[in-house]
Amino acid sequence: MGSFLSNFFKFGSQNMAIDLGTANTLVYVQDRGIVLNEPSVVAIETINGVKREKAVGDDAKLMMGKTPDNIEVIRPLRDGVIADIEIAEIMIKHFIRKVHGKKTLLRYPEIVICVPSGSTSVEKRAIRDAASNAGASEVHLILEPMAAAIGADMPVTEPVGSMVVDIGG
Repeated sequence: MGSFLSNFFKFGSQNMAIDLGTANTLVYVQDRGIVLNEPSVVAIETINGVKREKAVGDDAKLMMGKTPDNIEVIRPLRDGVIADIEIAEIMIKHFIRKVHGKKTLLRYPEIVICVPSGSTSVEKRAIRDAASNAGASEVHLILEPMAAAIGADMPVTEPVGSMVVDIGG
């Protein structure tokens, strides 16, 4: 698994790993570390029946409970999986743009996304589709406990016992 991540990140620093959490989303970019840690929240404004992104992440969270009737603040994930794919796409696309700034990408990033170990195939497909529709050139899914083990430098490719406890949050 370590070689997978090594091979994944050798293509360029615009590739990223995303931990889509119910409360917060984290984005990691090689050689830069964790570059984003923001609430998994999107504010959508509806004008004349047309919905558009008003705010995402920190800015959207600040709006919670303080919006007029035409603005809805939405958490697109529940229990670690996508509950609203359209809003999740908006959030992922926003975070990709935020991480890479206004520079023109020569190619869209490949993305590794952590998924809960109990995710169904339908939930995994929703995560993959949301990231692809948000602009990822390729999407790789990795189970959250495996990502945690790799991040903790546990010997995941060795025939030894290790344990990861995911308490969520």
